[in-house]
Amino acid sequence: MTFQIKAVTIYGKKPGQMRTVPFQLGALNIVTGDSRRGKSALLTIIDYCLASSDYPVKAGKVRTYVSTYAITLVKPGEQLFVARQAPKDTAKTSTTMCVLTQAPGSPPPALEDLRFTTPEDTAKAYLSDFCGIDNTVRVPAVGKNTLIAPSIRHALFFCFQAQNEVANPDVLFHSQGEEWRPNTIRGVVPYFLGAVDPEQALLHNKLRNLRRDLADNETKLAVSADRTPASGQAQALLTEAVEVGLLPPQTGAQSADDVLQLLRRLRNELAHGGALRPNETGDDPLATLHARRADLRRDFALARARIADLKGALAENDEFSDQAIEQRARLTSLGLLRQDAEAGDIDHCPICDSTIPSANDTIASLTRDLTLLDGDLGAIRNDTPAIRRLIADQEDRLQEIRSELSRNQEQVQELTTGLRTTQQEPDDLRRAAIVQGRISLYVDTIAQQAAAPRVLDRREELRDQIARLEEQLSGSTQDERLASFLSLINQDIREKARRLDLDFAASPIRLDLNRLTVIADTTDGPVQLKDMGSAENHLGYHVSTLLSLHEWFTRHQSPVPRILVLDQPSQVYFPAEPTGEEVLQTNDRTHLLNTYEAIHRTLQQLAGKMQVIVMEHADLDDPAFSQHVVERWRYGNDSGLVPSSWMEPDTPES
Repeated sequence: MTFQIKAVTIYGKKPGQMRTVPFQLGALNIVTGDSRRGKSALLTIIDYCLASSDYPVKAGKVRTYVSTYAITLVKPGEQLFVARQAPKDTAKTSTTMCVLTQAPGSPPPALEDLRFTTPEDTAKAYLSDFCGIDNTVRVPAVGKNTLIAPSIRHALFFCFQAQNEVANPDVLFHSQGEEWRPNTIRGVVPYFLGAVDPEQALLHNKLRNLRRDLADNETKLAVSADRTPASGQAQALLTEAVEVGLLPPQTGAQSADDVLQLLRRLRNELAHGGALRPNETGDDPLATLHARRADLRRDFALARARIADLKGALAENDEFSDQAIEQRARLTSLGLLRQDAEAGDIDHCPICDSTIPSANDTIASLTRDLTLLDGDLGAIRNDTPAIRRLIADQEDRLQEIRSELSRNQEQVQELTTGLRTTQQEPDDLRRAAIVQGRISLYVDTIAQQAAAPRVLDRREELRDQIARLEEQLSGSTQDERLASFLSLINQDIREKARRLDLDFAASPIRLDLNRLTVIADTTDGPVQLKDMGSAENHLGYHVSTLLSLHEWFTRHQSPVPRILVLDQPSQVYFPAEPTGEEVLQTNDRTHLLNTYEAIHRTLQQLAGKMQVIVMEHADLDDPAFSQHVVERWRYGNDSGLVPSSWMEPDTPES
């Protein structure tokens, strides 16, 4: 069970200043009043006390005269008092809150009894738990490779309608117009509608963790594989050693292990006083490497050309073989396979098998053609495997050349770096010392890497676990459940739209979670809310949608607060620039009363399990409106959220 709001409390900046606005539970609460009396501040105060990350209370009298905000939350048998100070000095928000568990029916405490020691994140977690949100559930964020932990802040998307949202054709949910919020709303809707099975959510989280573990293991194995002696770097160091006279010129190809052993011996010899050996060859090692690279590129091009030619020949063989087999099948169907032209067995008709007095030249010709065809097919069958072997050999050679080119490039880069460093030194001894140091560092690094703990290859184990989980989750019905739930909610939206006499209500109406709007499916095509004319339609579909969602939330025990706060829905019937003497026309008055009757009807159906708070400029004398008014903040009665006495200057002492 989740909560409703029993009261909003504000504390002034002077001792003893305290003001509480009470609300009826399970009912419609209307706060009506003139402009700038603090009505809209009620929504922002509730938002701020429910662990908002910013300070939504607008500048004005409330900010000027209020030091602390508080709300009293209740659910059966429990009461929670939440208070939060206004930001101090230049701070953008207050990062600590006061959260008190009270006995049901307890009044708000005095300001001096409050202790603001609960961090905002902790308070948010506590409020989420009080709301009934499962803290183990994680849902994937739409459009991002991250997970969302649903919280009280996400539930409020469906509980608030600010003054610029309640009839906005482009925004259906609270704060939908802010950056990144639409994808967050799309991500959490399935959870709050009840389409997410908690056990399935845990399995999905486990699957995501296993995939991350697999990626980590593959990365570690790749790093471990890179710890083997790098032949390119080792060969480049060997070339540098020859260039500066630490080693005599080397002949013949050497493996990576041979080069590493040679470098190790050289390091040990130099550590024990080995002498320089002059480079007598005068060869330019970089020129040699570049020449070798040119040869490798030429070999690479030749290998690719050979592969292309062989694949062309293979394709021709396959084409000829297909046609020849078709022709052979036709000749064979005549029964000529049992004819032997060389033996002269051609005096029988291939159709009726009757004896022919004289040899039939046509039969003999066909038989010879069949024999030649069989020979050609035999040759093709013998050639094809050989061509395939040649292609495989050339592809292996191509891979070898690629590896050699990679090693050659590594040698060039390493040698260029080394020579650039050593050539800056004025004498051979210093250049040799630099190369000696580089060789020592390389050999020591290889030794350390070889001694590092071996990375356990868990890839097969993790892949098996992932496969089993994927199979287990393949039957997940979340999407089907969500579509089914939305279908039922859409019926309620349409029924409310009909009662409000909204345009397009005769057509099927659907809540589109991809676009986060309401769409009417007409015979002329879909019509989105933003394309529906009249602010009255925009207001009506907002109210119809949110009431229908809250009916679903309530009946299915969804962890969404049982509150809906609407700020000035009657604005659609007033002029853009009020004159202070606005009077609703009869037709507008009727439509507005229909809206309140729709709200009251929903509350009656839910039997006290939901609460609606409305801040209004209008004040209608009809019972559908007047009997639900809990506060009237007018200039005439000197009433408002902030008492006028708080604004009076201190009386100077006489």
